[in-house]
Amino acid sequence: MGISLSRIFSDLFTQDEDGVPVFGSFVGGSWHVSKDKPSFNVVTPIDGTVVARVQRCGAAEVAEAVKAAKENQHKIRSLAAIDRVEIMEEAAQILKNHAEEIASVITHEMGRPLADSPGEVNAVVERLELSMEDARKISGEYIPGDWSPDTVGKIAVVLREPIGVVGAIGPFNYPLFIPAAKIIPAVLGANSVVAKPASATPISLLLFARVLQLAGLPDGVLNVVTGSGEVGAALASHPDVGMISFTGSTEVGKEIARNAVNKRLHLELGGKGYAIVLDDADIDLAARKCVDGALRNAGQRCDAVSIVLVQEQVADEFVEKVLQNVEAWRMGDPRDMSTRLGPLVSSSAAKRVNTLVKQSIEKGATLAYGGEVDNAYHQPTVLTNVPEQAPIVWEETFGPVVPIMTVKSEAEALSIASRSRYGLDAAVFTNNFYRMWKVAKALTVGEVTINDFPRHGVGFFPFGGVKDSGIGREGIGYSIEEMMVLKTIVFNLEPAGLGKLRRPRQTT
Repeated sequence: MGISLSRIFSDLFTQDEDGVPVFGSFVGGSWHVSKDKPSFNVVTPIDGTVVARVQRCGAAEVAEAVKAAKENQHKIRSLAAIDRVEIMEEAAQILKNHAEEIASVITHEMGRPLADSPGEVNAVVERLELSMEDARKISGEYIPGDWSPDTVGKIAVVLREPIGVVGAIGPFNYPLFIPAAKIIPAVLGANSVVAKPASATPISLLLFARVLQLAGLPDGVLNVVTGSGEVGAALASHPDVGMISFTGSTEVGKEIARNAVNKRLHLELGGKGYAIVLDDADIDLAARKCVDGALRNAGQRCDAVSIVLVQEQVADEFVEKVLQNVEAWRMGDPRDMSTRLGPLVSSSAAKRVNTLVKQSIEKGATLAYGGEVDNAYHQPTVLTNVPEQAPIVWEETFGPVVPIMTVKSEAEALSIASRSRYGLDAAVFTNNFYRMWKVAKALTVGEVTINDFPRHGVGFFPFGGVKDSGIGREGIGYSIEEMMVLKTIVFNLEPAGLGKLRRPRQTT
């Protein structure tokens, strides 16, 4: 089994003596490919085989990439906004033409079922096609000064300008879409970018860089460096990087923030998605949505439903329907189109999830379904009667588990959710408008979804977290604002005879 790529991607890699593709970094518009450079293995979770080797960059390569980004930023800044949009539209067409092979790479890299991975490619295409909506946010303001005594006779124009060099660090769970959703608004805002993919899933981002190169993005505007956490730390601390946009774990995000002194930060970190099912909810709908929200992408989503708080009056019915829905989630080889649940990104990730399951059982939870692990494959699992003392109530699961905790009241559910250190997403299921509004207002999270599981999609609705779930917001138009700074230009109008507009004060 291996990764197969068409001719347009031939510049990205060479092959070793065993026929394994060896990928390099992308700096200054050139692909730095060599079998002799230090590299690391990309191992597919499907069966544990090596599907590629990728250059192991370090601080020196990061410095080279940042230098290229800084020196070439003028190329993208000198382009009119409509020309930047046209590059993105061309990239969308190239991506469409090669969607099948890129989806296959996603499946091989991180194990997402081939029935689902085209959806990630399509989401990037859609985000590229919505570039004009992003670009519309690059606007300014006119402020008259005659509302304050010290600015009478003056006006100001407020502009949005690029930050400069943006460092974009992506996670493994959406290896194409999340880095793309950082790069697209950064470039539309006339920034240059140094991007780092997750070391477990670096190939998708390298393919996207090639797509943008073919679409006409000027050399050096986008640079990609690959490697371990050392690369991210060097990028975050580099003095010529003006902003870091990071999606990943809370612990890594905090370390990046410590390194990124005096930089603009956007951090989308861990989440603990509490789904509150009230006693007047549509139980069929709630069960189906909670299962989908917990198991989609094998639970490896920051916005996943990772604990359900259900009122005791409807708990038995809810559990019964959850079990019926879980039956439909067939686990297996993700290359099989009938598979809905593939492996986690690695065997260590699956083992961590299984530890949370076992801890819950030790604390008194009931294993109602699944619970077994085999290398990177973790069965879809349902836990009922989960006690408050179980770590899975509080820790991010990031695996295919539906933990169900019974609560006596709406107030008890809110009390539990409010004690979480996370604040990314939550959901509430109820048919009462006043209850849904009350609960949504009471939850301290970045986004609350009513009668559905949270999903960020292409970003039509802004999303992001509070507390340990991060800072900043992403989305169409919102991301681009995060990646620009305000410049105020003040005009003194005295030469035009407008310096003394105020009415003389009357004295008595």
